[in-house]
Amino acid sequence: MATDPTGSAPTPPPGSTTTTPPPPGAGSVSLVDRVRNILTRPKTEWPVIAAEPASVGSLYRNYIVILAAIPVVATALGMLLFGINLIIVTVRPSISYVLSQAIVSYVMTLIGVFVIALIIEALAPTFGGQKDRVQALKVAAYSYTAAWVAGIVTIVPMLGLLVLLAMIYGFYLMYLGLPVVMKSDPDKTAVYLVAIIVAAIIVYFVIGAVTAAVSHSFAPVAPTPSFNFR
Repeated sequence: MATDPTGSAPTPPPGSTTTTPPPPGAGSVSLVDRVRNILTRPKTEWPVIAAEPASVGSLYRNYIVILAAIPVVATALGMLLFGINLIIVTVRPSISYVLSQAIVSYVMTLIGVFVIALIIEALAPTFGGQKDRVQALKVAAYSYTAAWVAGIVTIVPMLGLLVLLAMIYGFYLMYLGLPVVMKSDPDKTAVYLVAIIVAAIIVYFVIGAVTAAVSHSFAPVAPTPSFNFR
């Protein structure tokens, strides 16, 4: 390699190229932009997500722990404001019950996302994909975006059906993301998705049971009912 005439720096040989490392944070996508992009233009956002450097820790720290809190907080506020409507009776849970359920539900949600990622990773080779835990967590986390954002409506219990619709849209997001992020066979994506959904249903039945049991153990006192006869 030649030396600069001034002696200050070496000169690269002819025809070679040099790259300057990007400054810290360059090219990163803000939380709001990522949410908007994955919800409104997922076909163009998934390739961006697939190419992004990430780790399990960064995905949790910068995305999952923030968005996963939305439905938990909204549901807790809804229970405190409106109670739990059981058709002819409205149950008014205690603050300790609501807080314990919120904490346990939040922790179990964080665990559940990782379990789904493990399932996505484990099934990938079966459907022509690559086993990669970080990429699998990307698919799980960003596919949950619709349900997490829609979770804000659970502050009004009667609007909970909208979350179900958002979950269905989340499955569509996952369908688009699997072949891009996990490099699975596009022709096998539908079956891959169904396998994940079946596993997810089992996981969330377990999570629901654990959440109810632990919440009850923290706040075993029965909530106060009020009848809705008018």
